[in-house]
Amino acid sequence: MPEKRNIYRSYGDKLISLFARLLFSGESYSLTDLARILHCSKQTVLRLVDDICRAYNIDIEETFEGNRKYFRIKKPGRIPPALHLTEMELNVLYMCQTFAKHLLGDHLYEEAAQALLKSRALLPEGKGSTVQHFASFRPGSIDYTPHQETFRSLIEAMDESRICEIDYQALWDGKTKTFYIKPLKIFSHQDTVYLHVRMARTPGEAYKEPEFDPLLAVHRIREIEVTERGFKFPKDYDFEKQFNQEFGVIKDESFEVEVEFTGWAAKYVTERTWSPDQKVKKKANGKTILTFTASSDPELVSWLLSFKDEAKLLKPKWVVEKVGKTTKKMAESYASR
Repeated sequence: MPEKRNIYRSYGDKLISLFARLLFSGESYSLTDLARILHCSKQTVLRLVDDICRAYNIDIEETFEGNRKYFRIKKPGRIPPALHLTEMELNVLYMCQTFAKHLLGDHLYEEAAQALLKSRALLPEGKGSTVQHFASFRPGSIDYTPHQETFRSLIEAMDESRICEIDYQALWDGKTKTFYIKPLKIFSHQDTVYLHVRMARTPGEAYKEPEFDPLLAVHRIREIEVTERGFKFPKDYDFEKQFNQEFGVIKDESFEVEVEFTGWAAKYVTERTWSPDQKVKKKANGKTILTFTASSDPELVSWLLSFKDEAKLLKPKWVVEKVGKTTKKMAESYASR
């Protein structure tokens, strides 16, 4: 007699079968019985259970009767009505997911994709939505895949209001220093993810109030440990007020900027908001005067140079002088070649 065909040949077959059996039956199955049903070892069954719990956030209940372990998915007494997304809502989420892919890194992106797949399954039959409609242009971006655990630790610390010990490598001198921080907000700016924090006391040392709240680039955090020390989220903290009121992610003393734009730059700058208080004045000769508030002169100078000769800074005078010195050094650098 030919050997009976094993319908559970692959690990995926076993995973689906176990999930369906526990989900739809509502009954308890012993580890021994599941190993026999799925034609595999007990160790494989335990790995299947673990994968289902982690990948799909399913709570599989484990009980013991004597020396035998049993598993089941406990069904709620009252099942709430299914609330599915509309096709357009799901498309918008796909678009956001794709646009943010390079800021998430591979692992967090896959978690977002899995969540959307679960929602897609709830769409009415015949309705579809696909990520293939959207894409992102990523040259010059940072690969955040190696920093997935840093994100997870920071999210855990913020959820639980815990102080973190971090090893941070500064950009300017390349040195790594250890800090204790209170993580407040993760945000993105120009394809870089930042962490805004307040400093915490270093154990065994007296606390010294810093001059400003540090702004850290997440990819420069080399090590992170969520400590058992808690903190209270500051009641006076207002991210929008602190960051989205002026031009520049670096927050020094504010100053008023006035720039004259010509050509394509005149149209480009009026399509965007650089500061909530900006004012645009169009002149008869095709030039545009843009006035706004800034808090970072290095960022302002870099931004102005990106427009080449289509932008002319009118004020403040001290930044005008910086632009002049910078362009002079650039000219000398190229002239010496």
